[in-house]
Amino acid sequence: MAKKEKEKKKLTLTKKPKNPTVIEGFPGIGLVGTIATGFLIDHLKCEKIGSYFFETVHTPSMVAIHECKMVDPVGIYYNKKSNIVIIHAITSAAGLEWQVAELIIDVCKQLEAKELVTLEGVGSTGEPSGKDTKAFYFTKDPALSKKLDKLGHKCLNEGIIVGSTAAILLKSPFKTTCLFAETHTKMPDSKAAAQIIELVDDYLGLKVDPKPLLKQAEEFEKKLKQIVQHGEKAQKLKKQKKFTYIG
Repeated sequence: MAKKEKEKKKLTLTKKPKNPTVIEGFPGIGLVGTIATGFLIDHLKCEKIGSYFFETVHTPSMVAIHECKMVDPVGIYYNKKSNIVIIHAITSAAGLEWQVAELIIDVCKQLEAKELVTLEGVGSTGEPSGKDTKAFYFTKDPALSKKLDKLGHKCLNEGIIVGSTAAILLKSPFKTTCLFAETHTKMPDSKAAAQIIELVDDYLGLKVDPKPLLKQAEEFEKKLKQIVQHGEKAQKLKKQKKFTYIG
């Protein structure tokens, strides 16, 4: 049974670009990774090359609909010009951290990824400081650390990394760089997402125009809030054993 379930869940990609940089963003604090990867997909005009969903007893069967289109729980996108693959998720990683890590590593193995970049929000105990949102990095690779230091970025000197990012760091056999943006809210945080996008742009040289960045991040935040709200409604209705259309 377990073997059949594993085969059923195997990820299939419609394209397999060689040696790309893989960027992943799963929902976390402030939904920073999800907002940032969503912005990059739109801005770079990426094409979808795969999708995935987690089929476990702990994951509710739920589909998000936005503007008459189904939003993939996990979507894999490709930008040929920059040779970048982006894994964008609206599915919470809570309770699925090891499975998330295995999925991301599977994508990297199939594509023989040059590097894996994870995007994540980190909580702050301080007061919101407007434009002073901080961004950090962490990597086990000395060469990547040296590159980021030269660009003027700071390493996450002290802290505890949890969730799918921690699972990725423990399991990934690839060069892996974790980029973090400080957030002061559990709600979708477009300012933190914009900060991490600027860090990604500086690190990977994507030539992202920073002027419309925050505005587009805020627009994506509104769309994501609607999806999250509909998802919460759906889960409440499921608990009440009622069925309806959400719209």
